[in-house]
Amino acid sequence: MGDAPGADPERRIRILTRLTEISTVLNSSMKLKAVLNTLMDAAAEIADSEAASVLLWDANANELRFAATSTDDGEGSQLIGKVVPLDGSIAGKVLRENRIITVDNTQETQEHYDKVDKAIAFQTVSLIGVPMRAKNRVIGVLEAVNKRSLPWSDDDAQYLSVLAAQAAVAIENAQLVAALQKANDELSQVDKLKSDFIAIASHELRTPLGVILGYASFLQETNDPQVNELASKVVNSATQLRRIIEDLTNLQYLEQGAAELKRENVPLEEFLKVNLGEIRGLAEARGHRLMVKAPNNRVTLKIDRIRMNMALTNLLNNAVRFTPEKGEIRVEVELRGSEVWIMVKDNGIGLSPGDTERIFERFVQVEDHMTRQNGGLGIGLSISRALVQAHGGRLWAVSPGLNQGSTFIISLPL
Repeated sequence: MGDAPGADPERRIRILTRLTEISTVLNSSMKLKAVLNTLMDAAAEIADSEAASVLLWDANANELRFAATSTDDGEGSQLIGKVVPLDGSIAGKVLRENRIITVDNTQETQEHYDKVDKAIAFQTVSLIGVPMRAKNRVIGVLEAVNKRSLPWSDDDAQYLSVLAAQAAVAIENAQLVAALQKANDELSQVDKLKSDFIAIASHELRTPLGVILGYASFLQETNDPQVNELASKVVNSATQLRRIIEDLTNLQYLEQGAAELKRENVPLEEFLKVNLGEIRGLAEARGHRLMVKAPNNRVTLKIDRIRMNMALTNLLNNAVRFTPEKGEIRVEVELRGSEVWIMVKDNGIGLSPGDTERIFERFVQVEDHMTRQNGGLGIGLSISRALVQAHGGRLWAVSPGLNQGSTFIISLPL
């Protein structure tokens, strides 16, 4: 192999410019097919050859396989995926010995593997093979075949080596991105299976739990004090279990997106009335005073009724649970510019300064998990914040300190 006779300086400049352009293209694409297509066109052009191919090494099978070719017709499609042996082929020798090999006449060497040619009715007359290296290891071979003006030159070897090095990095990056995408898809499938399992399990648990609550409530009405006491314990435990089931059911709303909301115009007065009606019985059972202060203005919210009801109900449930018996819970509404603030205030256990943001993390409660008196999974506030943010709003908490009550504020755009 030597320099091409009468090498054209202008052609060298064009090729070097082309290599620079190709480097930009290869590094800007994370899709393997696009990288290979760019590589094929460039290799055939730079080497002034009839065709070019990329063979990638399958480490598991210890085989070389055609991954791309510059031939776009039926011959090229037949070539993809075909195996070339590591022993008994020029490409295999390039890979094994990690060096450039040129053959000006394949008929004069026994190392040429001609079964692929016969399979696609193609004749390889001359060939150059260049190892593709990434991170000090060979990942494949770049081939150019049938040079239009033999012999293969040192320039051919040099230019194709630069191209192979650029392409090897781009190919490995594309393969990593593809592997990451596959892993993400598998995680998404696992996540869907988890959500489906939770939905089915929580649904199936509701029916027997409803029966338990029904019979226990009936036994609470008997005149036998001992039976009444035992039935009350069953009701309390079943109620706690129902709260956990509701938390499991609501897990799917943690990732609620704005595009999934079914918005409608809902009067603020109606929105508050529904939510307070659902919580009033539980509040009265614990002896709490429940008070409401709202403006007389006719305010309308553009919300997903079900989702926002869930967000506010979670806050009200939280206030009832973490306020000692015979406490005070206030719901106050203020109009602030283009926003409406819905504030849930209590005089319960309060929050330390470090907990006002931490409580919105998943599965977090301010009580120690071994000694806490209140049940639940600690995801209600996470769900509420996710739903409020999906509406373009904000949810945060403020507290003067421990045992001084808390205020949870929902801010929604009008």
